[in-house]
Amino acid sequence: MEFYRAKQYIINRLHSELNPNLVYHNLEHTINVYYAAKELARLENVNDYDTLLLLTASLYHDSGMLIDYENHEEESVNICEKELPKFSYSNDEIKIISRLIRKTKLMEKANCILENIICDADLDYLGRDYFFIRSTKLRYEWKLMGKHNYNLVEWLKIQVEFLETHQYYTKSAQRLLEKNKQKAALEIRNLYKICQNS
Repeated sequence: MEFYRAKQYIINRLHSELNPNLVYHNLEHTINVYYAAKELARLENVNDYDTLLLLTASLYHDSGMLIDYENHEEESVNICEKELPKFSYSNDEIKIISRLIRKTKLMEKANCILENIICDADLDYLGRDYFFIRSTKLRYEWKLMGKHNYNLVEWLKIQVEFLETHQYYTKSAQRLLEKNKQKAALEIRNLYKICQNS
């Protein structure tokens, strides 16, 4: 498993080939997820080998955006299956990485520590001080990509509902991020009420 070569390959592709309209699902997001996964793996005492599989999945989890916005998880898996053998990843390793990527779909439920970590890392921003910046970028990206064009009240309602139902899986993410996430949820709820009544 030539992790560092695989890492450089996908970072180079994301840097040079991603649609500039991807203002949320961009290289910055991938790098943030990578470092969040690395931190959670350390805090959750994941061994070095499994950490490399997790970090590979983190780097490749949105690579499918290079091909198809709507079905990017499956396209990310296709990229892994095509490219990772060139970096000496075995079929079994690619299967694990593919499973982790598929778990980043919001409707999926995580079932093991690596799945828990990648799901938490993918939504790490919910518990960070830059939540509002990332949230606004996602709204703008959806508009640019022709997915949705929500007005502010509609968007705030979606954010309130999402924050109220979301939960972090790992104890480390709960400890590090939950308090900030709840603070953001309260601010969004208050803003939503103000906008509703104006």
